[in-house]
Parts: sequence; structure tokens; C-alpha cells
Amino acid sequence: MAGVTGGDAGGGAGIGADPSGGGLRGLLDRWRRRLGRRRAPLLHVASDVGEGPVVVLVHGIASSSVTFQNLVPLLEPRHRAISIDILGFGRSPAPEDAQYTIEEHVAALDRTLRSLRLRAPFVLVGHSLGSLIVTRYAAEHPGALSRLVLVGPPVYGTPSEIGDRRVRTRVSAYLRAYEFLRTNKEFTLRNAAVLGKLLPIKNVFEITEKSWRPFVLSLENCVERQTVIGDLARVRGLDGKSCPVEVVYGTMDAFIAPGSLAVIEAMRHVTMHRVEANDHLIRKRLARVVAAACDAGQSARDIEATTAR
Repeated sequence: MAGVTGGDAGGGAGIGADPSGGGLRGLLDRWRRRLGRRRAPLLHVASDVGEGPVVVLVHGIASSSVTFQNLVPLLEPRHRAISIDILGFGRSPAPEDAQYTIEEHVAALDRTLRSLRLRAPFVLVGHSLGSLIVTRYAAEHPGALSRLVLVGPPVYGTPSEIGDRRVRTRVSAYLRAYEFLRTNKEFTLRNAAVLGKLLPIKNVFEITEKSWRPFVLSLENCVERQTVIGDLARVRGLDGKSCPVEVVYGTMDAFIAPGSLAVIEAMRHVTMHRVEANDHLIRKRLARVVAAACDAGQSARDIEATTAR
């Protein structure tokens, strides 16, 4: 089924939920701040198929839920697979006053997940920018997930904090390239249109006049100014221990700077899955590995055998 399902179960504690912090005046100040914040919009649920343990799929920048067209059929036989368009992309709203910070992306995702009234824990999958969004969500919602799966995560870090000179140089080059793209609109739009026609998944990469503002601000505020390494270290499960994290990436992924994943690979709760001869797209080979990562104990071969029946 498609379209947003369920009512909005967002909100939070009432005005009397926190009696500390300055008595009545403190309560009124907090209430005014809450009212002053713009309510996060509901995102478009592009597809909701299958039955079983829930897997939520969140795509990346300049794309939509078509990103997962090779993955959803592998999940559907054993899972309820829910694909969500992120803020400003696909068929999700693009508020005129949005700055497309990681906080805004996560708030919109959170409200949408609450509206679906999902039973925790569930598996949360993010691709590219989506991996940064879901990592922050996981860090802010301990115990909500059974597993976090990051696909092609653009982990760059702050160059001044990268000890390895070679990695620092590579990351700095990536960040300069992103700055060039968002400050040269005509060049970026023209080349994005050409590249989009060459890719095997229709509309998997689109930068248009309509999505230009979400693209530029998401690139600057989420990718270039990312906090994914710190967020990943804060991800916790129901028992207070680290939530299992699976990282899947292709050896030919042009958006992963060589050496940039070493810092998360060293984290004890992270398992790395390297897929040979795959780029940034979730092609069929990589999709099998992602599906297996969603199912603890399953192998990509097991997934392929199940879906072939």
C-alpha cells in the first residue's frame, strides 16, 4: 500500500510532565519555546509492502525511494518493508522556510514513524545521506531499533581532526568538490541531467529547479557539516548496550573517500560488508548483501534462494 498511513502519534509529554527547572515560569518558558518551533512535516511513505518484522528504508540526497527498487523485493517475503521519501525530495513536502539541517530531516522522519505506530524494535536502513539521517535518529532514540544498516555512508569527518594526512587530503578534496557543486548551479543541473539518463535505475538521481534548494542546503548542512561519527558512537539498544550496526558499501563507490571508513570500522558494534565491483547505487548484488544484513544470520546466498522460489 502507498501513501502515508496511520494517524500522527507525535507530540510528547504534557505541560506538567517536567516539574523541575524554575517552577511555573520555567514551565511556561519551555511551553513557549515548544509552540515557537515549527512542527515537523509528515513525509511521503512511497511504499509499504509485506508482513513480518519491520524494515524502514530511507534514501539519500537528490533521489527518492526508487533507490530501493532492487532491495524491496528481497525484503518483502519476510518483512514489512516501508520506504520513505526524505524531506524535500521525492513526493515529500519541501517547506519554503526549511534549512534542511540534520535536525529537521530527523524530526520529519520521527514524526512520520510515530504516525505509523510501529512496534519497536525495527530495522532502519539508510542510503547515502539517508545513512547520516538514520544514524542521528538512532542516536536520539535508544532502544527503538533492533539493527541499523548504513549503505554507502559518506563518512568524511572534519579535516582538521583527521590524523592520517592522506585521508585528510582526500576528504578535503571531496568537501571542496561539494562546495563547487552547490555554488555552480548551471553546471550542476546540466551535468546531473546527463548523469541521470545514464543510470540503470530511472529517476534515482535527480537535481532540478524544484529540488535545488533542498539539495544545496542538505549537502551543506548535513553532508559537509556532518556529525555521523559522534552519532554512531551514541547508538544504543534496549539493554543500554550498543545496537548492532551493519555498514554495506561497494568497492567502486565514488562517494566514499579512500580510508574514510576506518574510524567507524574500528567501532566494536559495527560490522563492515564490502561488495566488490559495486558503485554507489543499490544494484542487485549489493541489494542481496543489504537484505542479508537486515536479517541477522542470513547470508546473501540464502536471501537469493528464498526470493527465487
